Parts: sequence; C-alpha cells; structure tokens
Amino acid sequence: MQIALIVACAMFMQNLDSTIIVTALPAMARSFGTHSSRVSEGITAYALAAAVCIPASAWLADRIGTRTLFCGSIALFTLASMGCGLADSFGMFIVMRLAQGGSAAMMSPVGRMIVLRNTAQRDLMPTLSTLVWPALFAPVIGPALGGLITQTLSWRWIFYVNAPIGAIAVFLVLAIIPNHKAQERTAFDGRGFLLLAVAVGCLSYGLDLLGGQRIEASLALALLGAACAAGYGAVRHLERAAAPLIRLDVLRQRAFRVATVSGGGLTRAAISATPFLLPIMLQEVYGLSPLQSGALLLIYMLANLMMKTVTNPIIRRFGLRRVLIVNGAIASAGIAACAWISPALPRTLVVLILLIAGASRSMQFTAMLFTTFAEVDAPQRAPASVLLSLAQQIAVAAGVASAALILNFSRLLRHAARLEVVDFRVALTLMGALGALGLFAYASLPRNTGAVVSGHTGAADP
Repeated sequence: MQIALIVACAMFMQNLDSTIIVTALPAMARSFGTHSSRVSEGITAYALAAAVCIPASAWLADRIGTRTLFCGSIALFTLASMGCGLADSFGMFIVMRLAQGGSAAMMSPVGRMIVLRNTAQRDLMPTLSTLVWPALFAPVIGPALGGLITQTLSWRWIFYVNAPIGAIAVFLVLAIIPNHKAQERTAFDGRGFLLLAVAVGCLSYGLDLLGGQRIEASLALALLGAACAAGYGAVRHLERAAAPLIRLDVLRQRAFRVATVSGGGLTRAAISATPFLLPIMLQEVYGLSPLQSGALLLIYMLANLMMKTVTNPIIRRFGLRRVLIVNGAIASAGIAACAWISPALPRTLVVLILLIAGASRSMQFTAMLFTTFAEVDAPQRAPASVLLSLAQQIAVAAGVASAALILNFSRLLRHAARLEVVDFRVALTLMGALGALGLFAYASLPRNTGAVVSGHTGAADP
C-alpha cells in the first residue's frame, strides 16, 4: 500500500497540472502580451506530448527499469513545471509544456506497472482503489485551485507548487520502490512508435480543433482521416511484428475491452465533459466568479471522496457487472440532471444533484478500473496499463471535444452570438445519453466478471 500511495501522489500532481491552468489563462495572456485563446495552446501542447509519448513507456520501463523511469519522469516533470513558471516568452512556455506532457506520459502507465507488479490478484481491489482518486479529484479542484492561486499570488505559482511535491516524490520513489527490468532486451519498435504517434497525435489535435470556438472543420477532418489511416497501419504492424512496441493480446479479453474501449470509453467521455461544461455554464451564463463556481464543484468533489468509503463494500456485495450497469445508469442521469443547475434552483436541490453526479462518477471510475485488470495476467499488465492510458487520453479528449462541438452547434442553430443556458442543457443531456450507451457493453459481461478481484460470491444475484 505504501507503493500505491506514492504512485497515487505523483499521478495526482500530473492530473492536477493538466487542468489547473484553465482559470489562469487570462492572466497568463496578459503576462505574455497575447490573447487567451492563444495561451490555451499550452493545454493542447501538453495533451499532444502526453498522447504521443505514452506508447513508448512500456519499452522504456523494460529497458531502464520502472523505478528509474518513474523517478526520472517525476524529476523532468518538476523541472519543466519550474520552467513554465519562469518562462519569459510564450515560445519558451510552450516548450516547457511539451516537456511536461512528455514526462507526464510516463507517470501514469509506469506508475500502474509498478503497483501491479507488486500486487497479487486477490489484493488488486484495495490497491487499485488508491490509484483512482487522482483522476477523480484533480480535474474538479484544478480550475478552482488555479483561480485561487492566480488571484491571491500569481499564475506562475500554479507551476512553482510542484517543486516541493516533486522533490518529496523523487526521494520516496528512490527509497521505497524496487527497480524492475526486463530480463530480455528487445530493439525499439520505431515503426510502431511512429505510426502510433501519428495516429494519436492527429486524433488528439483533430478533436481539439473540433472543440474550439471556431470549428476548423476541413483541417480537423483531414487530421482525423490521417489518424484513422495511421491507426489502421499501427494495428496491422503491432499484430505482425515479432517484438511490437505494445502487445495487443490483452484486447481479446472481454472484460478489459469493455471497461477500457467500448463501455468504458463512452462512460469516460461522457463523465469527463461535466467538469468542463459546468464551470463555463456557471460563469458565462449565470455570472458566477471562478471562486464561486469552484465552490460548487467542490461539492462534486466531496461526493467523490465520500463515495470512496463505501465503493469497495458495494462492489463486493453486488459484483462488478451489476455495479457498472446500475451505477452507470445513475451516472448518466446525473450528468443530464446537471443541465438544470442554476442560481434559481433551490440550493438543496443543487447540492443533491452535484452529490449524486459526483458519487456515481467515483463509483463508476473505480468499478471500471477493477474490471480493466480483473482478468489480466501478470505478464500482460504492462501493455494493459499502456493501452488503458491511451484509451483514457483519447476518451477524455473526445468527451470535451464532443461537448464543445454540441455547444457550438446548438448556438449556431439558434443563430445566436453567444452561448445561453439552452446550449448547455442540450450538451449535458446529450452527454448523459452518450454515457447511457455504454450500458449495453456492460450488460454483455458475464455475471461473475472479476469475482476473484472483487470477492463477490454471487449471493446478491437473483
């Protein structure tokens, strides 16, 4: 559990940094003498670098060791964070964000590899529970914390705060975590890496363009077409290569495929849109300040935290399949219900909606993670971790892009110059419906899915 906590702290720092700059963009734009939409390229640069570098993480871990790579990525991430804070030009800021994203790409998959290699299958549920909270809390508190730091100190401090956290993490990793290396060394699969880099990079940037305020349809479609072509070539190469960059065998396992790609992909895309849509709706439509909207989102986060205390007993009682279906329906309804949050709504009802949406989000992410590794054997856990990171990156990008696209289309259909509450209600309702589509994939799972991991005996089944 010590190792899992160390990894979780590092992953929290990484997840937080990808969202904390959102509310600091106007201040950063003034500092660099440019406009906010251009500074937002720092978010895109971070996401692109992370997506491109993720596929190489398993090979690097085998070559230089999991501890060495994990420690090195934390150190580089921390130094790049300092570089972002010290940047005196927009160009230098983008270079540092690219370095941050590239190093962050190694932290999540390699961190999971470290934890999984030191955990027996029967102990996966309590251990993996520790790794869920960074993804649950960081996207919610990031914008509020960024606004608080920017308002009270300076936007540069949102990057400086990583220095002590990173230094402590490096010390703990070196002191406690063992260094695993592959016994057999394989050559780097350059062709596989290039194809995956093009596919994931084009896909991420294409989705980002679709989600922009000015939809650049021609370029976005060209990039998405290139992503499909490169992705097809990458899959064919990885299936035929003697020593592929990532082994795809784990995708043949239904539980992994459903929790990561089909059902999990739809759920993750839908849920990821909520922390993106709510702050914009509360600030631009209802006129709340970043701190006021952040305070409401803290209720959403509190529900995540409260749910963690009962998630494992519920999964043990009812089993992964039933929790994924029932809670997935509640989570989808919670997303749609967020469309009706407004200052005019009774405060008790607002809090209730946020609590339900946050609690069901926490439960679903945890159940999805357990299902992902429920049937994965020890030798397959490294490629499974990399594929999960890739799937998460794509699903989150797709969810935010889809939500932004719906907002813009709804506004254009009304021939309006600015977003109104109806646009957000359409977007949140449709994203809730998107999440509900994942229920069909969860229903295809066997009733005893992940019984060894969850400890579910089937007593609660009819």
